[in-house]
Amino acid sequence: MKNILLITAFIFTGILSIPAQEKHTVILEFQGMKSDKGNLYVAIYDKEDHFLKKPIKGTIVKIENKKATVTLKDIPAGIYAVSAFHDVNDNKKMDTNFIGIPKEPTGMSNDATGFMGPPKYKDAKFEVTKDTVLTINVK
Repeated sequence: MKNILLITAFIFTGILSIPAQEKHTVILEFQGMKSDKGNLYVAIYDKEDHFLKKPIKGTIVKIENKKATVTLKDIPAGIYAVSAFHDVNDNKKMDTNFIGIPKEPTGMSNDATGFMGPPKYKDAKFEVTKDTVLTINVK
């Protein structure tokens, strides 16, 4: 009986010592749009192999005064990257030319840009360890 109480005490103490995953708010402030037409499509990614393919969260926001703000709540501490595009003609997709280059303005965290292709995750990534505010230029 004494052993059962001792084991139970160890298990209970171990469960209490597991830290809760900290969650933060990430505020994304977009600027540089040339008009208020259409919407801004925003996505956040948590893995390099998901970048520009499979976001963990996404949203569509209105542009006002050539700016937009997105507030993402309950983001666990970690490494992330953000992409966005301004759907100027409001056709609900990013228009590209015949070789896949965007015809509509885009923006990435860290103002990452691509060379002979889309930006790389390593250039767009940022760390969330506390509530964070990022400014992203959409060009």
